[in-house]
Amino acid sequence: MSRITKEEVKHVAKLARLAVTEEEAEMFTKQLDDIIGYAEQLNELNTDDVEPTTHVLDLKNVLREDKVKDWLTRDEALKNTPDQQNGLIKVPAVLE
Repeated sequence: MSRITKEEVKHVAKLARLAVTEEEAEMFTKQLDDIIGYAEQLNELNTDDVEPTTHVLDLKNVLREDKVKDWLTRDEALKNTPDQQNGLIKVPAVLE
């Protein structure tokens, strides 16, 4: 027994504004039915001793700690700029 019907596939395709032929609807029905079947196999596993997790690997935050630091002064920020004018960084014009 199929878990999804060709009419359901056509309906979802219509909602997604996709045009599917009869052959494509049959192919997608079979493929989606297989996918649902594989997903249902997961229900057969005994997961009583498995802790819920969001990832299979133990991931840690690799970002540095967010610490407040002193700001650069305007003079320090402009110290190494190749061209400046009136306290601002001067860049080549990008629009003509």
